[in-house]
Amino acid sequence: MCGRFVGFRRLEELRRYFPIDAAACEAAENYNVAPSQQVLAIARLDGRNVLGQYHWGLVPFWAKDKAIGAKLINARSETVAGKPSFREAFKRRRCLILADGFYEWQGQKGKKQPLFITLPDKAPFAFAGLWEVWRDREKPDEPYHSCTIITREAVGVMQEIHHRMPVILAPGAYEPWLDPENRDAKALTVILGEQALVDLVYCPVSRQVNAAHQNQQTNIACLSGSIDGEAFTGSG
Repeated sequence: MCGRFVGFRRLEELRRYFPIDAAACEAAENYNVAPSQQVLAIARLDGRNVLGQYHWGLVPFWAKDKAIGAKLINARSETVAGKPSFREAFKRRRCLILADGFYEWQGQKGKKQPLFITLPDKAPFAFAGLWEVWRDREKPDEPYHSCTIITREAVGVMQEIHHRMPVILAPGAYEPWLDPENRDAKALTVILGEQALVDLVYCPVSRQVNAAHQNQQTNIACLSGSIDGEAFTGSG
């Protein structure tokens, strides 16, 4: 599962890491991204990779209202190709959801310790995502853009923390994942399994991140040292 994450890069820096042809928004830092909030994602639109904002929590085009989005913040890689909520988006509307890290909680209920998880080199990365456009019948001119993060069974260091983990795509997977003409469900599923980055590091952070309104850089400061120090556990 992935229920909170972090993104703090500016647009100029994101362009150095990701295939962005055009930007429909500015990039603002958010150290505690929560479901329903707008997130940055790259989607292939009219042949160009466009960076835009999408509400986290997928609302299928056929939904009666937006409320279903709260239940669809994640899609399981094992079933995403066949589930009605995700099936059409998996075929035609895939995206890269940009992040610098994510949070997971470890321990007993009531005493769970939040952990900040990222890549060993601390570089920004892209979750494998799906996107949709939903329209309210009473307000058809106000489209609601939404997305979901695909997850997989945990491997590596993540097995110490949770049984699920988000799919982080390797840069070589960006093009085939974004290509809407690529509709081979088997090949796309292979990408999720074989072209994913699984070497991660983590460190404990302040419990202030438990509250979604706590959105500051100190959220990702390791309790045993700074983000740039040697406080991380894992393959790094």
